[in-house]
Amino acid sequence: MAKKPTGKNTSGRGQRDLTVKVKTARGRRSSSTRWLQRQLNDPYVQRAKAEGYRGRAAYKIMELDDKFRFLVPGARVVDLGCAPGGWLQVAVPRVNALGEKTGKRIGRLLGIDLQEVEPIAGAEIHQLDFMEDGADDKVKEWLGGKADVVMSDMAAASSGHKQTDHLRIIALCEAAAYFAFDVLEEGGTFISKVLAGGAEGELQKLLKQRFEKVANVKPPSSRSDSSEKFVVATGFRG
Repeated sequence: MAKKPTGKNTSGRGQRDLTVKVKTARGRRSSSTRWLQRQLNDPYVQRAKAEGYRGRAAYKIMELDDKFRFLVPGARVVDLGCAPGGWLQVAVPRVNALGEKTGKRIGRLLGIDLQEVEPIAGAEIHQLDFMEDGADDKVKEWLGGKADVVMSDMAAASSGHKQTDHLRIIALCEAAAYFAFDVLEEGGTFISKVLAGGAEGELQKLLKQRFEKVANVKPPSSRSDSSEKFVVATGFRG
């Protein structure tokens, strides 16, 4: 039986210092070999498997929430581009979606993705393009009101060109931000992955106009050789 995720950060527990080397097989690119070797030696990949999470990205939202405390019992949360579901797994116990914390408010979790996602107990998952007309109204209907948190770990498909990929993910993040403006409750929080690269200035300006505080964070579980970071905007002005 797969281990049930607890949503708790267990960093440093039971890790071993092992290095797995992978030889380049005939017909496989050296870049693929490097990726495979990195995966096999990534302690967060190993932790995710051991602790029952669907991917290493679960630890990013864990670390962000440990710092900013937005996944609280009773929170209504929308996860955009939720596949494969690791962020939802972390959020379920933290917002008390299953009502397991006696005396605490019960939260609501809504996952949205273009592709079908395997069910997660405590989360309601819909196959939907959040940029289509009326998507915001559907989300508010499913939630039974506005959201307290909109979060996104989405990334556009890689083109192999760094600047193009940067522009694509910034455009995706801006679309997620405008969606958040439509569905967030006053005082709400918006979290999104971005890639550093010079075009994020307008996004920062936009968020600072609509939120009380805007922070840029690179959580410990984000690979050091990656240009990704996360913007955390709190105190939505409505």
